[in-house]
Amino acid sequence: MKPLGWIGSSYKDLLVLPDSVIDEIGHALRDVQKGLTPPNVKALSGFGGASVLEVKEDYLGDTYRAVYTVRFEKAIFVLHVFMKKSKSGIATPKQDINLIKQRLKDAESVYREKFGGDDGPKT
Repeated sequence: MKPLGWIGSSYKDLLVLPDSVIDEIGHALRDVQKGLTPPNVKALSGFGGASVLEVKEDYLGDTYRAVYTVRFEKAIFVLHVFMKKSKSGIATPKQDINLIKQRLKDAESVYREKFGGDDGPKT
């Protein structure tokens, strides 16, 4: 099972969500660590393929998302956890996309520090 890393405030952000949402996201991430693809996961558009994905969970009319990357060979990194605030449209808000892009760069740095530079991102 691959280790799971949390970038920025993603873990703290998860813990303030409703308990059932925490449980569902937690189960989905555990499956990802095992190499499985949970049914409530899809690729996040704008990141070139399926290396950045999101778990989507609905609860009492609100939508929650946990964005993670499987870009690295030896670890999974959770980049962002948030409640989708926009009531219209399905697109992820630009400010969240920008934060995810920055945290993906941060994850690359963490990965290199922890696992070394010779085994970088999968292509």
